[in-house]
Amino acid sequence: MTISAPKMTIKRHLPWPALALLWAVAIGLAIAVAVWTYELGRNNLPGLQGDAGEQVETLSEQVKKLSAENERLQSASNASQNELKIAQTAQSQLAAQVKNLEAENNRQKEDLAFFDSLLPTNLGAPGITIQRFKAEVAAPSQVRYRVLVMQGGAATQQFTGNLQLSITVWQAGKSAIINFPETNSSDLARYRLAFKYYQRVEGLLNVPEGATIKAVAVRVLDRGQVRAQQSVDL
Repeated sequence: MTISAPKMTIKRHLPWPALALLWAVAIGLAIAVAVWTYELGRNNLPGLQGDAGEQVETLSEQVKKLSAENERLQSASNASQNELKIAQTAQSQLAAQVKNLEAENNRQKEDLAFFDSLLPTNLGAPGITIQRFKAEVAAPSQVRYRVLVMQGGAATQQFTGNLQLSITVWQAGKSAIINFPETNSSDLARYRLAFKYYQRVEGLLNVPEGATIKAVAVRVLDRGQVRAQQSVDL
């Protein structure tokens, strides 16, 4: 009979002073590595240099200054835009006034020429004449006209009659004539003439959309008979 004894393992333990020394060396190495890493990162990254609080404060001041400058520039831009709009509005108003003054000046010249024709030496032959006739396209489907009808000679009786206008248009591939006033029109009064020396008539005429205006003619009628007529091409 054999009796076997259990195996025994003998572990060697370092003395505690040596173990403490090893731990101190390890901790020192870890601290050294951490310090070296921090210094390396601070030297390579500008954002980590200096005191972080001071940098944040400096950046905040710069942001405030830039914001204030941006607001100032925005205010100046808004003021400039407002001034530009005011100047453009004033320019448009002045242009409209100049246009109106030019039209009024031309009208006064026409009136002056007309009244000059009324002088005794310029009365002309007796009869009805169209002294002035102007027509222009005011819009794609609209014509503006002005007519000045005069009775020449030593007029002693009042003339009564009617004005008739005709517009020649090109529509749907063919020519057509539109007469004003139309039959049974409700605005016949605007075409009536009643004067001793002269009468001015002006207004707007509408044509169908898509029609191309070619010419406008005007006639003075006396009981259906043509006493005077003129036409203009547009």
